[in-house]
Amino acid sequence: MNWIALRMLTGDAVKYIGMVFGVAFATLLIGQQSSIFVGLVDRASTTIRDIRDADIWVMDPRVKSVDGSQPLPSTDLSRVRGVAGVSWAAPLLSATTTVNTDDGNTETVRMLGVDDASLIGLPQRVVQGSREALRAPGAILMDRAGYAFLFKGEPWREGRTLEINDSRAVIVGLVEAGAQFSSQVTIFTRYSAAQDFAPGGRNRMSFVLVRAAQGQDPAEVSQRISAQTGLKALTAPSFAQATSDFIIGNTGIPISFGVVVALGVVVGIVVVALTFSLFIRDNIRQFGALKAIGVTNLRLIGMVLLQGALVGVVGYAIGLGLAAGVIQGGAANAPALRGFFMPWQVAAFAAAVVAVIITIAGGLALRRVLTTDPAAVFRG
Repeated sequence: MNWIALRMLTGDAVKYIGMVFGVAFATLLIGQQSSIFVGLVDRASTTIRDIRDADIWVMDPRVKSVDGSQPLPSTDLSRVRGVAGVSWAAPLLSATTTVNTDDGNTETVRMLGVDDASLIGLPQRVVQGSREALRAPGAILMDRAGYAFLFKGEPWREGRTLEINDSRAVIVGLVEAGAQFSSQVTIFTRYSAAQDFAPGGRNRMSFVLVRAAQGQDPAEVSQRISAQTGLKALTAPSFAQATSDFIIGNTGIPISFGVVVALGVVVGIVVVALTFSLFIRDNIRQFGALKAIGVTNLRLIGMVLLQGALVGVVGYAIGLGLAAGVIQGGAANAPALRGFFMPWQVAAFAAAVVAVIITIAGGLALRRVLTTDPAAVFRG
């Protein structure tokens, strides 16, 4: 009977392909849009993950995310250093500014000013130049992908200059840094140089980066810092999660992507259910003949479920493959999609949605099969 069910399904190639297309289209939308959503939210905490030396971030109590810093007075650095359990503390300046290239291009960049003495705050991997080169006057390091974005098609050349707020900056190296949520380009410089590149008020320090002493629990140290200084202190994972939660709860990103995913589900249900119903209608005489020769309703249900399962598996495989190809190809070739990926949770979510689509479509089709009069097959 299973062979007969599959022959009935594949024998009507147009409807079979239509159903597979409906499932594949829904899976493609769900997989691609969900992956981009996850990638965007993941980007929001890239800065926190790139700075691996610090396991605690200290900030103004009003700060909700790493992109929404509030300036701190320099005296807070000494206060944090005086808390028991702190191995070291270093300042970090985070600012958004505009750079001009020699050929007239203007781009908004994310600038991070790291501690002058220790250079704590730089990404771990330097792909061109060296960390020590940053100690030269006006020196900056740039993320490798940002350099390719700013100087499209041009090879690496040490000593290129940028104009930052009427100041001259020299690119002395490239680092491997993650893609940012709010900017395509990230530059790194010393804390003192960052104050000159992005002048502002009296208080310029955005965060205090802290390392807990050996044997100390970072969570306990962060609570101690908050209690003694009145500042907000979070472990790096907690701050990354808080940043992601802020993006999800305070932007239109979840709604925008949720609407597209919902449309994919609705389209999938409508296309598959309608096509499946037409398939059952066109084959109702065959189902009636099977009932007439004694095939039970339970067996017929199994046949319809098998047909739906085949459509679901084939459509899901095609749609997920296309979605993964779009994400992987975009991440490799499009700077805007750099760092995007498809986590297994997205694939599992898409599979669950496909199962719902097939269940609804199959349930609607089964009603007609189960109510078919066996005698209908013998009527003219």
